[in-house]
Amino acid sequence: MEKDEIQKKIADLETEMAQPDFWSNKDAAQEKIRELNELKDQLAGVGKYDKSEAVVTIFAGAGGDDAEDWARMLFEMYRRWIEKQNYQLYLIHQNENDQGGYRNITFEIQASGAYGRLKNESGVHRLVRISPFNAKSLRHTSFALVEVIPKFNKTLEIKIPEDDLKIEFARSSGPGGQNVNKRETAVRIVHLPTNLAVHVDSERSQIQNREKALAILSGKLYKKLEEDRLKKEKGMYISKTTEIEWGSQIRSYVLHPYKMVKDHRTEVETSDVDGVLSGDLEDFLNAEKGLS
Repeated sequence: MEKDEIQKKIADLETEMAQPDFWSNKDAAQEKIRELNELKDQLAGVGKYDKSEAVVTIFAGAGGDDAEDWARMLFEMYRRWIEKQNYQLYLIHQNENDQGGYRNITFEIQASGAYGRLKNESGVHRLVRISPFNAKSLRHTSFALVEVIPKFNKTLEIKIPEDDLKIEFARSSGPGGQNVNKRETAVRIVHLPTNLAVHVDSERSQIQNREKALAILSGKLYKKLEEDRLKKEKGMYISKTTEIEWGSQIRSYVLHPYKMVKDHRTEVETSDVDGVLSGDLEDFLNAEKGLS
């Protein structure tokens, strides 16, 4: 919706609200107020779900232990940022290797507005360092993909036909003790038209894991729809990165032969790599506001 259209819609709604019978239908009135607030947020550059909590997934790129260790480092970076904000982190699923790295890890950030603050962190993050897994101490480049989606508490906002879903169950590796882990409580859902997949094993029952997986899938579908909308509006190709590789990164973290973190979209950079990896992300996040 263009700016002029948004302004006209706001004016129309405000005219309706001034009518003496506006509150005669309470539910309809509240819906119009919600719509008005959303339009005002949109006009101010705030997305529809920017005030939502967030769900973050980090996927290691190709490269075995190095890439999976980089996924761990990114998780620690965001965990420390979350702690600095006094937000809460809730682990949903982790696929850990024998070295303590992650093939993938998914977690919630339980704080209003977390999605709006972190949504532009989505993309490929590149690390250059001396590999701790190489006996010859060679320089190595690793990649990981960060995906940030809004947390949906209800799945009603995006309708997903049952026929579009493939649902599988497995033994949970999450909390709950031995008795729970013997049952197939973990849930994996694949959205067949897009091949988007979600794995949840954090809850105590199969039903709870299924509900959470459907809510996360709704967030993934919203993110895809939003990317498609931007692609159409800007006339450019924007899509979820399918190959985590050289040239596609949004940010580089260099530990050797010099120290620097550089965002390739905003040109913000710093030599304080240790500070960034300890959760000091504000310079990057503030610069990213213009990317929405």
